Amino acid sequence: MPSYPSSSSEPSSSFLTDVSRFLGAFRWAFMPLGLLALVAVGVHAAADTLDDRLLTVVDRLDSAFDAWVGQFPATASLVDWVSLETRTRLARALALGWELAADLLLALPALGYREVEASRPVEPWRPVTASAPESSSWKALLRRCLRRPTPMRWVRPLATAGVVLAGACTVARLVQGTVYLSWRPLFGDVASDWAARGLAVAALCGVSVSLGWRAVLRNLQHADAACEAAGPRRAWTRGLVGCLLVAPLGLAAAWDAAPVLSFLR
Repeated sequence: MPSYPSSSSEPSSSFLTDVSRFLGAFRWAFMPLGLLALVAVGVHAAADTLDDRLLTVVDRLDSAFDAWVGQFPATASLVDWVSLETRTRLARALALGWELAADLLLALPALGYREVEASRPVEPWRPVTASAPESSSWKALLRRCLRRPTPMRWVRPLATAGVVLAGACTVARLVQGTVYLSWRPLFGDVASDWAARGLAVAALCGVSVSLGWRAVLRNLQHADAACEAAGPRRAWTRGLVGCLLVAPLGLAAAWDAAPVLSFLR
């Protein structure tokens, strides 16, 4: 008589698979927090590059103030009213306020990141749009950006892209420095340097692929939803002040705080 396999012969999942499934059940919590942390690190790295520029602006304003009050005998004593220490503290306070405002504008929308199951099978090379509804996919969002362009639709995602690149570079520099300093006594300078550079590039790519594009997508979704809710007449001025705040930070993040080529030289 033909023998039939019993139900008890079904392969059981491995321990690593069970752990992966258990941790995957908490993606709703750690993915938004990961996006928030990456954006916050990138904003902080960009704000660090603006400290000296803000101090230069404060110094020039103080010089203009001193030149103006020095023209009158009654106000000549106010020339040395603002000291160098005061100007430095003022520049740091402005940088901190700028950083916190950018965190509110770019990092907080990441907390609204959600993943949904794909409604139909998709190709392996299309993971970007598989977990997003059709109206919130990259293709639909970029189509609306081109057909109904607004400052918020363009500035917020581009600033987020520069910020997350700076955040990924910060993580990569941390990996590079830690590996080099800990491995140099064991393997020497040359081997430790190459290993540190390789792991830094791997960390840069890993953070960008796993978190970076999701942060950009989430800010693009948030900007698109805000512009759609404002209507066609008010969409152009929607979030304009926020765009003026995050645009210099995004530019500074991409230009000064994201030394991508430094890991290859």
